[in-house]
Amino acid sequence: MATPTLMQNYGERTLTLVRGEGNYVWDNQGRRYLDAISGIAVCGLGHCHPKVTLALHEQARTLLHVSNLYNIPAQEQLADKLVHLSGMDNVFFSNSGAEANEAAIKLARRHGNARNLKTPQIIVMEGAFHGRTLATLTATGNEKIQEGFGPLPEGFLRVPFDDVPAIEKLAAERNDIVAILVEPVQGEGGVRIPSGNYLNQLRGLCDQNSWLLMLDEVQTGNGRSGKMFAYQHTSILPDVVTTAKGLGNGVPIGACLAHGTAAQLFTAGTHGSTFGGNPLACSAALAVVETLESEWLIERAEILGERLLQHLRQQLSDCNQVKEVRGLGLMVGIELLQPCAKLVDMARQRGVLINITSGNVVRLLPPLTLTDSECHQLANDVSSLIHQFALQAV
Repeated sequence: MATPTLMQNYGERTLTLVRGEGNYVWDNQGRRYLDAISGIAVCGLGHCHPKVTLALHEQARTLLHVSNLYNIPAQEQLADKLVHLSGMDNVFFSNSGAEANEAAIKLARRHGNARNLKTPQIIVMEGAFHGRTLATLTATGNEKIQEGFGPLPEGFLRVPFDDVPAIEKLAAERNDIVAILVEPVQGEGGVRIPSGNYLNQLRGLCDQNSWLLMLDEVQTGNGRSGKMFAYQHTSILPDVVTTAKGLGNGVPIGACLAHGTAAQLFTAGTHGSTFGGNPLACSAALAVVETLESEWLIERAEILGERLLQHLRQQLSDCNQVKEVRGLGLMVGIELLQPCAKLVDMARQRGVLINITSGNVVRLLPPLTLTDSECHQLANDVSSLIHQFALQAV
């Protein structure tokens, strides 16, 4: 049980994890768990990956922090790497995904300011999740987590996810829109994957209207989808893309990448961060990105994701409680017909860590280092648990 000196915003936590190695973690009783949630899509290389550990050790004994008043070699190297892998032009480093999205929102506001718009509007989606700062909370499509934090900032227009006509209608009605902010796959929203041409159509609308297309890849980035970034499953290039989570493999770091006009909107003094892009975080992220490339983990995520989906669909095809099994790379959602929070504890009893999102979606975000046998076992365990749950639900 958590100490009373901690704020109780996370509710009761009954599991204490004290050690990790590879794709497993251990609790304070010595019990081992396959980590199929990866710290919510963070530990893509598993736990205590030797290359990340070495990078942290070497940087920690050299220089931890100097602030952005000075050049930081690791920051510059990481920026070069991300620009090369993404096709973008430049990067702003932050400490989290929410801060990266805040930077994107500020870029959109600057874009509107340059067009002499008094109240620039950003189109956001129902079911979205962009963070818990006031601006990103407002952009998030979840009234439950917004409750009690009003008044929320203005400047956001909400439409259904994967609904291009709704955006076209707004475009015809208003002249104050400056950007679209959207997740290529809605993670917290239930691992919802849009139709195949969705991002291409959004790109076309943004080009027609001089809007910025801003993609929140905080969860889908860094190889999770089977590409470095999920938009690379299409032919488009966004104006802004944000990422975090898997970038540091547990070390807090976020990045807001920009292209074209958006890349010129921040000038000296317009935005900043004390800790963002410090030597330690950037050294860890460099090790992560280099390992993703050298060990072919991005390509492997695509292969393993297909295999995991195939196993799950086969084994759950006869389960009357399963509405849909969907996913992209190693980002998988199993939607049930009723709330299924109890599956988290059922899985723990079996030695597997999973997560429930949107109340009725089993979310699997295993490390990209998952082995073939672990992939097979994960599918077996989760399918068995869902069948067990379905019997209890009858």
